[in-house]
Amino acid sequence: MENRSEVREFLMSRRAKVTPELAGLPDGANRRVAGLRRTEVATLAGVSVEYYAKLERGAIAGASSSVLEAIARALQLDDTERTHLFDLARAADGIPLSGRPRRRASKNAANRPSLQWALSAITGGIAFVRDQNQDILATNELGRAFYSPLIGDGGRTPNLARFQFLDPASREFYPDWDLFAEMCVAIMRTEAGRDPHDTALQALVGELSTRSDTFRKLWGAHDVRTHGSGTKRFNHPVVGELTLAYEGLSIAADPGLTLLIYTAEPGSPSADRVKLLASWSASSVTAD
Repeated sequence: MENRSEVREFLMSRRAKVTPELAGLPDGANRRVAGLRRTEVATLAGVSVEYYAKLERGAIAGASSSVLEAIARALQLDDTERTHLFDLARAADGIPLSGRPRRRASKNAANRPSLQWALSAITGGIAFVRDQNQDILATNELGRAFYSPLIGDGGRTPNLARFQFLDPASREFYPDWDLFAEMCVAIMRTEAGRDPHDTALQALVGELSTRSDTFRKLWGAHDVRTHGSGTKRFNHPVVGELTLAYEGLSIAADPGLTLLIYTAEPGSPSADRVKLLASWSASSVTAD
């Protein structure tokens, strides 16, 4: 992914989201751009118009932290967007994340016995490990039952993004499909900013851009987000509708891998359905 175009399109897309009213500026007449003008961003950030225009053309290499902070404030970036801007600047300067080469997580890391034991110890919730490219690398028993529409009978490594955009079954599995699609792409955008040289992620983006108009449109929006915690709705083919809370935990031993755990509120209908799913999974294993 070419850094200059990434910087240019990210800054332009963020500028378009900030209205003069949000920035405390007069709207004025004959406004021809969505959001703020370059001159307004430059004024808010305390830099010259020429310098901001240079940054927005993608020439971000050499920009100081203080300038990047000022641009982030002027564009009202949230924490994830601010981090993404700094990641793009590091990439332009040839500096890997945290000042050292990022060790890409190996798919073999999920086969580590202790990690498998940890997953198996989680019996009341759905637990799985995914990498930065949205591949599901390992699950607990309940996770395999939960993601049975995605995992299927084997074949290549199941991928959340491919399922989201290329498998019609995802629209049944995700009642809030549009929201899930936006989240999926924004998470991938964040990962692309952290490691712009990840060839596997580049290949996945290219594949999905070619095969899905929705993905291509969302990728062009340059939205970013992290996947920390929240609530999601699912429609499982065996047990029906589930409302689950999720927590995302980074695996310190393998940077780039995330452990995600889905749980239901105790005593809720979803909790009863998770127990039913566990029983179905156990009976399926016994039958095999």
